[in-house]
Amino acid sequence: MTESVSVALFTADLRLRDNPVLAEAVRAGRTVPLFVVDPAVARIGFAAPNRAAFLAECLADLHEGLRSRGGRLVVRHGEPAAEVGAVVRETGAREVHIAGGVSGYAARREERLREELAGLRCELIVHDAVITAVPPGVITPAGRDHFGVFTPYWRRWQAEPLRSPRAAPRRVAVPEAVRSLPLPTAAELTGRGGGRPSPALPRGGETTGRKLWSGWRSRDLAAYGERHDDLAGDVTSRLSPYLHFGCLSVTELVHQARESGDRAGAGAAEGTGAGDFVRQLAWRDFHHQVLAARPDAAWQDYRTRNDRWRTAPEEVAAWKEGRTGYPVVDAAMRQLREEGWMHNRGRLLVASFLTKTLYIDWRIGARHFLDLLVDGDLVNNQLNWQWTAGTGTDTRPNRVLNPVRQGLRFDPAGAYVRRWVPELGGLAGKEVHEPWKLGERDRARYDYPAPMVPLAAGLQRFAEGRASVRPR
Repeated sequence: MTESVSVALFTADLRLRDNPVLAEAVRAGRTVPLFVVDPAVARIGFAAPNRAAFLAECLADLHEGLRSRGGRLVVRHGEPAAEVGAVVRETGAREVHIAGGVSGYAARREERLREELAGLRCELIVHDAVITAVPPGVITPAGRDHFGVFTPYWRRWQAEPLRSPRAAPRRVAVPEAVRSLPLPTAAELTGRGGGRPSPALPRGGETTGRKLWSGWRSRDLAAYGERHDDLAGDVTSRLSPYLHFGCLSVTELVHQARESGDRAGAGAAEGTGAGDFVRQLAWRDFHHQVLAARPDAAWQDYRTRNDRWRTAPEEVAAWKEGRTGYPVVDAAMRQLREEGWMHNRGRLLVASFLTKTLYIDWRIGARHFLDLLVDGDLVNNQLNWQWTAGTGTDTRPNRVLNPVRQGLRFDPAGAYVRRWVPELGGLAGKEVHEPWKLGERDRARYDYPAPMVPLAAGLQRFAEGRASVRPR
């Protein structure tokens, strides 16, 4: 009897280890490990140069991993459902395996796949707990389809049993006749002419991601709770790009972080390095379950405040360029442009400055982040921006982060600012956070702008804007 064929359609799960999509496809028989380059992603502007460069390396690494197991990555270009259908016709595949997603794009792709495969007598199998540890919809409050506040979700999430991680397949047998296009280059993924990637972009792929996780886990995980906000120390994991593209399994990370906490005798409770790291991974799941229930929140306010956002192109340009006159804000924005990544504390600071101090629409900031972030994830990017802007899940919508106080607290020696704002390198210690306090002669020595808006004036602007739309 002819051995059956299955298709493993890779999306945001570009890995061999702990990938139920690939594992189940291989278990069913011969497998077509398939990635479809969808031109629509470039057309809508989501194939930004940084993510395209990282993705190209992820696919090359995945291909080499499959080759070491006797297989290969099959690449097609076109509308995903149509290309999957063509592969099914070529191979007689009876199953197509895919990871479940929550974005509008993922929902439309799944719908089109069901339509395409229905006439081919081929089953579409959607796997949960591939992109998240706890799938959306598994944890719900009474009478509602999702949690709108993190803390009660977190309590339930901690008690939820997770599936066991799955080993990478030892061998992947790919039908010889199935054709493949060459692995795509970054230029091809951006549709050509998409611009250059950031100069200090991290390298993509499961191999690099696992090395990074292994080293950081043994070196910095235990101190994560105490030092994750230290801007200059930079002891955050930097795993977000690898989670975004699925080079690493969040389920495997949760299991291993908890194991590390247990071995250290600290466990994985809040207040420990392992516990605080796992809590951040739970935030990621929380956002997925929010967007699964409210897909419109990708670009519309989750909780509208009817803000009358200002239009200030020159201020937006200065914010993007890192020329606001507030050193810690400018340092973070310059790190984003150089590395395609930004420290999490920096993300909170620059988002608060744009939305609360300048009172400019969060969507403008979110779009800029998506243009540059290598981990530019529609789910987490948009909902984190809304949290900071006060239109999302934050229970304190008027929360404002003072960039001077934040700089003094999380970069007390000024090392982070001096690293990214070298024109202030001659200022010692904490004085780097308030260069406007220098005497006139000293200020003239530094090619750095004065604050674009006094903090008090910015806060007044925000307060008046919010007050003007309150119901009478």
